Formats: sequence, structure tokens, C-alpha cells
Amino acid sequence: PPRRTGSNISGTSSDISLDEQYKHQVEDTKKEKRTRIPYKPNYSLNLWSIMKNCIGKELSKIPMPVNFNEPLSMLQRLTEDLEYHELLDRAAKCESSLEQLCYVAAFTVSSYSTTVFRTSKPFNPLLGETFELDRLEENGYRSLCEQVPPAPLLWDHRPAWGGRLRPVPSPGQVSHHPPAAAHHADSKHGWTLRQEIKITSKFRGKYLSIMPLGTIHCVFHSSGNHYTWKKVTTTVHNIIVGKLWIDQSGEIEIVNHKTGDKCNLKFVPYSYFSRDVARKVTGEVTDPTGKVHFVLLGTWDEKMDCYKVTLGAGDNGAEGRQRAHEAEDSRVLLWKRNPLPKYAENMYYFSELALTLNAPESGTAPTDSRRRPDQRLMENGRWDEANA
Repeated sequence: PPRRTGSNISGTSSDISLDEQYKHQVEDTKKEKRTRIPYKPNYSLNLWSIMKNCIGKELSKIPMPVNFNEPLSMLQRLTEDLEYHELLDRAAKCESSLEQLCYVAAFTVSSYSTTVFRTSKPFNPLLGETFELDRLEENGYRSLCEQVPPAPLLWDHRPAWGGRLRPVPSPGQVSHHPPAAAHHADSKHGWTLRQEIKITSKFRGKYLSIMPLGTIHCVFHSSGNHYTWKKVTTTVHNIIVGKLWIDQSGEIEIVNHKTGDKCNLKFVPYSYFSRDVARKVTGEVTDPTGKVHFVLLGTWDEKMDCYKVTLGAGDNGAEGRQRAHEAEDSRVLLWKRNPLPKYAENMYYFSELALTLNAPESGTAPTDSRRRPDQRLMENGRWDEANA
């Protein structure tokens, strides 16, 4: 079959496929992906001694030793949203927009699965920092992320590969607190993802709240379906005493702006008194009239299932909706988390993708996250030098 055209990065029509546009660049950087990094040193640090003066403050403005970090930048962590990019590949093949929305919802949930054991913070991006990830040959997508001023921008979403996303900040905007980033990914499998995210965080005493502000856009080239959604709040518990643990809570509304379809996802916060499954996520996929077509059920750290809703004769409301556990024969597994690499507990609980993100590559931009000396020193276990 002929290759799809007209879906290149610039958004203009072209007879050259993504494969051909970037083939020479892929060949230049092709290499075997690394599967491990130096083990995390056993450094002891009193978290409370540093955090006790930060209650109620915006943490991005407070200098922190790298002992709290993991050897990745915020830009690389944002790129990890693409860990399960194949969900968007499947969504691009769906003829039904409602079924497509189920896979988009699963992709949204999957981006949190990498956080379940990741209690360390990424490095704040430096002013002008970029991170480019080329997976065209292996996975069909290419991603570019850049630190941007945290104020409103007038900018061109089309990335200049090997360069920048071309933001045009207002005069005088040189601050990089709180950290903010623009991210653009394009796939030869028929989708484009872009997001502008600003990370705000507050220390509440016993826990730390991380609130990503901004909107994520996903467009499918063949249908023109355009989806948007926002992120939920991440909470780090047991700051003062005990083992740190992560929770995700809040609601996400995913909207298809072309059809009016919606998916409402609820991330159920942990409760000591609840007997419900931990890290639970529920959702409903509705058409423009509000009629529910699919029920979603799962957890943000393991898997998401989809159940098709059926109505009894004469039933047209919630009472006539067949519950998910009564419709087991309609269950479809949308997504399941990949197992962590061997000895991940010694490598910051990085996934297979995360282990590759900071690997040195030739041809990267001078502003690329991989070239940060503090981050590289930390990855190599030289924490005292990284803190200098």
C-alpha cells in the first residue's frame, strides 16, 4: 500500500515520508540501547532537615542537593509520557471515534505508571535546555522537548529538529521558575502529540503536592480527531517519617473537539479506611448526547480494561446500564504495564525507556539534557561533585 503523506512535522503537504526525511539522521545515531546505569549510591540524608523550612512554599525556587534527584531532567521525564506510544498507534487505526477515545484514555493513564516507585525528583530544566528523542526507526515517532519561560507564549508548535520549538516570549521573560516545558512528538503511524506544562509544587508538612498546569493535545492525521486533556495532582507522602510513596488523584476530562465525544476519568485517592483496590482509575466514554458507550476500569500502575455498555430493552438511563462486572464477555484489555528491568530498585526504578534517555549520543544539540554535567556526574555516582 502507498505510504501516507501530508503528515510530516511541519504540517504542510509532502510527498516524502517521515522514514525518508530522517533516514540519514537515524543512521547517524543508531546504536544499541543501554539496559542499565550505575547503581544509586547509598547516601544518607535527613529529608526533614531541609524540608522543614519549606512549608507552604513553591519548591522550584529552593535549591536542593542532588541527593533528592534522579539522574534525569524534567524534559526527559516529560518524554516518558511516550512510554506506551503503541496505544496511540492502535488508536490511529480505530474506525470508531468512541473506541479511539478508549485507547487515548488508556494512554493518558499509562503515563502515570512510571511514577509508582519514583519518589526522587527530576532535575529542574536549565534556561534554554532541550531534549530530543529519535525513535523513528524503532517505534515510528520523534520527540522534542524544550524548557520555556513559565509565562504565556506566542510560539510555533512546529519543531526545528536539532534546534528548538521556536517560542517567542514577551520581553524580559528570563525566569525559569516554576519549571515549564513545551513538548512535541510526531509519529509516522498517524498522530501528533503536543503539550505545554508548568510544574508547581507545594510542601504541605506531611506531604508534597505536585500540580502540573497546562493542556495536552493529541491529533490523529487521517480522521482529524483532536483530543485535549490535563494532568492530575501527584502527591508524595511520608515526607517527615516513614517510606516515601506516591499517589495520583483528581479527574481528567478528555474531549474530542471534532465529534464532541468525552471520557471522564477519576483517579481515586488512597484512603486508609477504604477496602477498594489501591491506585484505582474509573472512567466513562460518552457521545455528544451524554450516552455512555464504554466503561473503563483499572489502576494507574498496572492496567486498564474497557467494557462495552449494553442496555436492556426499553432502558435508556443509568439504571438500564449493564454494570462492568456483569459484562465480562465484553472486556477488552487496553493496556498493561511492562515489568521493570532487573535490578530496577538499584537504578532509581527506571523503566526500559528511562534507562536509555540519558545515554550519550553523538549529534545532539549543545543544549540537550544529556550534556548537563551535574546530571552526568550524579548518574555516575559522583554526587559530591554534582552538588558543587
